[in-house]
Amino acid sequence: MEESGVAVVTLDRPERHNAIDLETVGELTAIWRRFRHDDAVRAVVLTGAGGRAFSTGIDRSVEVAQPPSPYAMDDPLRTVGPKANDLWKPVVAAVAGMACGGAFYLLGEAEFIVADETAAFFDPHTSYGMVSAYEAVYMAQRMPMGEVARMALMGTAERLSARRAYETGLASEVVPAGEALTAAMRAASVIASYPTEAVQGTVRALWAAKEAALAQALAQAPQLIALGNLPPGRQAALFAARTPGFRTR
Repeated sequence: MEESGVAVVTLDRPERHNAIDLETVGELTAIWRRFRHDDAVRAVVLTGAGGRAFSTGIDRSVEVAQPPSPYAMDDPLRTVGPKANDLWKPVVAAVAGMACGGAFYLLGEAEFIVADETAAFFDPHTSYGMVSAYEAVYMAQRMPMGEVARMALMGTAERLSARRAYETGLASEVVPAGEALTAAMRAASVIASYPTEAVQGTVRALWAAKEAALAQALAQAPQLIALGNLPPGRQAALFAARTPGFRTR
């Protein structure tokens, strides 16, 4: 952390496109909760290592035993975000490369997103016989409904460019390749220089405006996933049979 009061959290699995395994889940949960008690941290920048991806979501090697009920689901990503851990310090996401699927749990709980021109956003769930529930709900808090619907329903066939992400309100700024972290740090440093009580109160107020609807929507996710997801074997077959090629808009 720099003297500016900005902590940088980096998803550091570039060889796996910063996909999130259970160890990473634990580390993220722990760091958000630690920041709650660290007065030296007044703002956070969240980014991914390597430049090829911010994150591609849950690592496909992760196996989580599920309860035998359509009304309950154990989702390890539900605890990876700052707000899920009661952290009300501002988080700025710096995105380069791919950001897809489960990455939206993190992006959905950032205050705003700075994207470099290589950023590409997409949601692969439907292509592989999976319901986009949590991801679509988080993105619906940040983008117009039609844009969220198109991204969720088009699956791997389309990717949202940084430019289009900016036009739809998903990204607040687009910068040249390689400059997302610098731009996010610049913004976070300004925020961290302000009185922290006022900043945190403003963050809390902003989330209060949407949290009732968000909580209600997320409560429906386990049942929708239980009803709509293909069995794991069929999902794996679709993933193995995937073909290259996509349209960027």
